[in-house]
Amino acid sequence: MGASGVDTRKRALATCLVAAFMAGLDVSIVNVALPSIRQGLHASDDGLQWTLSGYALTFGLLLVPAGRLGDARSRRAIFMWGVVLFTLSSAACGFAGSMQVLIVARLVQGMAAGMMNPQVSGLIQQMFRGHERGWAFGALGATIGVSTAAGPLIGGMLVTAFGPAHGWRWVFLVNIPIGLVLLPWAWRLLPAPNHTNTPGRPAQQNAHEQPETRQESGTRRWGPGVRAAAERPRRESMDPVGVLLLGVGVGAFLLPFIQSHRWPGETKWLLIPLALVILAGFVTWERFYPREPLVDLTLFRKRSYRLGSAIALFYFAGFTGIFFIFTLYLQSGHGYSALMAGLSITPFALGSASASVVGGRLVGRVGRRLVAAGLTMVIAGLLATMGATVLVPGGAVGLATAVPLLVSGMGSGLVISPNQAITLSEVPPAGGGSAAGVLQTGQRLGSAIGIATVGSTFFGALPQGWSTAFRHGLTVVLAFVFVALGAAAYDLIRTASGGRYSRRTRRSAT
Repeated sequence: MGASGVDTRKRALATCLVAAFMAGLDVSIVNVALPSIRQGLHASDDGLQWTLSGYALTFGLLLVPAGRLGDARSRRAIFMWGVVLFTLSSAACGFAGSMQVLIVARLVQGMAAGMMNPQVSGLIQQMFRGHERGWAFGALGATIGVSTAAGPLIGGMLVTAFGPAHGWRWVFLVNIPIGLVLLPWAWRLLPAPNHTNTPGRPAQQNAHEQPETRQESGTRRWGPGVRAAAERPRRESMDPVGVLLLGVGVGAFLLPFIQSHRWPGETKWLLIPLALVILAGFVTWERFYPREPLVDLTLFRKRSYRLGSAIALFYFAGFTGIFFIFTLYLQSGHGYSALMAGLSITPFALGSASASVVGGRLVGRVGRRLVAAGLTMVIAGLLATMGATVLVPGGAVGLATAVPLLVSGMGSGLVISPNQAITLSEVPPAGGGSAAGVLQTGQRLGSAIGIATVGSTFFGALPQGWSTAFRHGLTVVLAFVFVALGAAAYDLIRTASGGRYSRRTRRSAT
């Protein structure tokens, strides 16, 4: 492939990563702005909770249907519609005059994020092969890690710069110029639908965006088999019953966790068995659906996909909970400002960003061992963080936890992007969007469960003091990460007893 083709794919990847950063940022950036929102809109606790949880709920609901729609129609088109909707809903959030408007806008914003994100993974599957795919997923992992971890810092800077009265509005309005720049980039750089030649886009331009897996002298060449596969029309079934069953099942499962502190009584937990019944019905429907199903259940026969999805679910249950309780611990327990609380979590973001790039380059040679090593580093860093709160219990705890959080962040960088590359390594590019949507839905489920479980433990231990509550919350985080490490260790044991699987998976990831 010529240099111009490589440059085009890199610019297309950059466009995708900016969108992924924007969507990931809004998961955590709002946390430090909640006091300002309460003051500016006279918000209740329930309103603030829905500002956070509503985004997560609709984000998780749209991932799989949007990924399937992108696979079947056009990833570029769904991506662009997601950017348009995200930009408009961000404007609605920023100019909201009441909590009702803000909550509705956040729900729409989450839907837009759910439209964009699976297209990013699907486009990486489509545009890259071999070691380049590992590198691209490394960049995506760095983006996810940095956006989530840097959210409190960026939010704190905006609130500080524009003041408590209007700073929270800029937490949302900052997305508008980004979205306006993304749209022309996406139209020019992202590949057009494989089954049609989009007007204004030459047919040969579609071809240069899917190199084959063979590598010669450091370059990638096109083969007729790959081009034929790229141009083969796809079946158009959108499986509406499957979409409905999955949406209702995931929504029913997420809702009691998201509203665990605001929904009194225990009846909310009855939604969990109901959700499992609905999801079982979804699996049954998908197995016997006569046309192309929403989710290809045969993917879960592949150990790389099955265990990778489990690792992602449990790791995100712990990973997301860290930021939730750490910012509460610093701001409410030690009087940190929004900016200082954000700065204290920055070492995690820096470690995650640097290690993600390295992890993307190493995953082809090291495989799942890299993920296991990363999980071990996360555990070691969190144990050291827990120890730092004992040795330095006062206001200097943010400085004392800097190095342990840096170690945890580096471990996280070796988990997220390599695990995603391995999990999707045996997925055909044509189904990359829906497969990535299933994987990311598991991440959102894990995040909701983790925040609810870690938060409940944290608040339950508050009578014993903020430091004790933080350590109890970290214990739950560690439990989730240990389960993820157990899944990775199981995969390594099975791989050691079946070398053929190991070689095949590493070749696919590279």
